[in-house]
Amino acid sequence: MPAAVVDTTVMSPAPKRKRQEDGEKTKKRRKSAGDDEEMDVDEERSAIEILTEEIFESRKHYNNIATLIGLAKEQDEDTDTTLAAAESLCRVFIRLLALGSLVRKRDASEKDATVTIWLRERLSEYQNVLSVMLQKNATAHRAMLLAMVLLKAEAQHINGKEEASFPRGSFARIVTAIIESPAEQLLSAFEEDWVEEFDDIRFYTLQEIKEYLVNQDHPVHDSVRDRIFDLLIGIEDVPGSSEELEDFYIDPPNKKKHALYSLTQHKKQAQEAWIALLNLGLSKDQRKKVLESMADSIAPWFTKPELLMDFLTDCYNSGGSLSLLALSGVFYLIQERNLDYPSFYTKLYSLLDADILHSKYRSRFFRLLDQFLGSSHLPAVLVASFIKRLARLTLNAPPSAVVAIVPWFYNVFKKHPLCTFMMHRVPRTQEERDLLQNEGLLDPFLPDEADPMETHAIDSCIWEIVQLQSHYHPNVATIAKIVSEQFTKQSYGLEDFLDHSYSSLIEAEMSKDVKKAPVVEFMIPKTIFTEVDPPTAEDSNSLLVKLWDFGSS
Repeated sequence: MPAAVVDTTVMSPAPKRKRQEDGEKTKKRRKSAGDDEEMDVDEERSAIEILTEEIFESRKHYNNIATLIGLAKEQDEDTDTTLAAAESLCRVFIRLLALGSLVRKRDASEKDATVTIWLRERLSEYQNVLSVMLQKNATAHRAMLLAMVLLKAEAQHINGKEEASFPRGSFARIVTAIIESPAEQLLSAFEEDWVEEFDDIRFYTLQEIKEYLVNQDHPVHDSVRDRIFDLLIGIEDVPGSSEELEDFYIDPPNKKKHALYSLTQHKKQAQEAWIALLNLGLSKDQRKKVLESMADSIAPWFTKPELLMDFLTDCYNSGGSLSLLALSGVFYLIQERNLDYPSFYTKLYSLLDADILHSKYRSRFFRLLDQFLGSSHLPAVLVASFIKRLARLTLNAPPSAVVAIVPWFYNVFKKHPLCTFMMHRVPRTQEERDLLQNEGLLDPFLPDEADPMETHAIDSCIWEIVQLQSHYHPNVATIAKIVSEQFTKQSYGLEDFLDHSYSSLIEAEMSKDVKKAPVVEFMIPKTIFTEVDPPTAEDSNSLLVKLWDFGSS
């Protein structure tokens, strides 16, 4: 670019009136000579191209930058003109950044220094324009692309030091505009195209989210909190090692000890972002989403999972579906992080109520319950309480739940042989036999006892499962008989029984091959109420006889 002489009084930030007047003159030149009507889109774009080429030709046309910024600000008037001006400005600033025009040189004259300052102010103003464009559906996606392209050029040509290679200030402005933008699909596009693709973008996005949540002078709006939640919950894939951190949008520093090369530092940013969000408080639906993704998407990002202790225990103590969803997280902290939760099994026992077998999280609960009671070191008294409580619940459970509970009983009895006395409870004394025959025995189980160690379930039996052997549903009746047979099978695959529904059981029954056709009635009777004596005249006039007579008259 030729180093033409430029009027520094125009470039200085103080005389704003003169720049506005120049912008108005330029707009007037773009008006048609005959009338005051605005030019069509093609003419507008041609005028923008002319302004852009003039900037490339000589420094004396730098004032065209202010004119283009003015056009880009006219968002409510003409979207096409806005986007055209914004794209031209992006090309202009990338060219100026590459030429070093926005970097102040040590031996630069006062005039050149003034021009550099003015250009940097216009760059900041243009970035503000892009932030506003990110709030509009019509311009948001294009503005995000322009902002990210400009970010890369800024990193390459302005920040020369290793520690400052990533333009944090400009990126913070972009992230703030995106999470505050109501534009549809903008957040998901940012996450899919940038956060998931580039390790450095994810790193600094998490960092900016934490800064945004922690350093806000005013409360975070619920809609913004929801968008931040959606962004964080979508960041799922945790790198397996530091060697996998190799996809960078902006060339990282050569210093190998930089935070961008450390998986621990990446996890730290995610951990701090999540903690900042959890401290704000979440809605019930958001808590459920967090708990559903805890083991797979959230906890792996934490270098100190024990920081989730308060959140998980609060959810676990709240009862209902939140308690069910918090089970795996709390148990993980107990096993791996030595969380002191002495009442875990007492709380778990309290979750066994009539609603659990009708819950949509039933399958998830049984998978966890199978894990929690899998240890052979658990007291038989404790395990027996869970068996008896579930056996009692099967009496009013849907068939799809019963077909999962009975195989689970089988597996638990195999793991805890001391509990098998519940299947073979017989009267030992003559007095007990007489009492059983004449009056019956009372079940020693205490269903209202909250402590599973005090229910006396080990002294009871699972007579409830015997009752299920005559269940109306044939599949339930068949599977309930396994507790009355020899335990020759090592164990049942629980996954084969968990995801059944009532309709799937009916379909399985209807599609079953019938080896012997059942006997059916093929003679259709004419009357339901048969008459012993011949009908009389009074009977023929009876309304009841007329209503139930299916014969032809």
